[in-house]
Amino acid sequence: MSAKNLSTVAVDLIESYGNTAKNMIDAYRAGGERVVGLLEQRWNRALKESRTQLTAETVKNASAAQLAFSVYYTKGLTLAANGAQQAVNQLVKVAEAGVERVAANANAFEEKTGVSTLSTLAQATAPGAEMLSKLAAQIEQKTAELASKIAGDDVVTASVKRTSAFSQRRTRKTA
Repeated sequence: MSAKNLSTVAVDLIESYGNTAKNMIDAYRAGGERVVGLLEQRWNRALKESRTQLTAETVKNASAAQLAFSVYYTKGLTLAANGAQQAVNQLVKVAEAGVERVAANANAFEEKTGVSTLSTLAQATAPGAEMLSKLAAQIEQKTAELASKIAGDDVVTASVKRTSAFSQRRTRKTA
């Protein structure tokens, strides 16, 4: 039972780190979108100020170039952020599966051998893991606040409230 508790704490910790990474990706995306908006404003202001010195064709070409730069930058930003989001999702999924596998193997080992050393070790390390998990949850919350500040109301940050993979499996088995 204590190994399961330790593994549940480990899964919560992994999810917290995953949510922190997702929050930072959201902040990166929102910051990049803000940069595009600011660059567009500066470009348009500079073009407006120098319009009298430029031909109509030059103004048209400058506007088209600025639009192309913005589109390519935004596409690159979206691809990078989406790729990072998918990588984080996969890493979290693999790490959680690894923790579940280790916990299951530890329980099976103890049942077959009758040695409870792993349970004792899990029981001894669980309080430290819980403290680390609480710290990670605080960091996750702060990154969510940071992402919200950067994006304003346009960002949806990862949720701090989580359910462990163990409770999700129990729910699926009972359903």
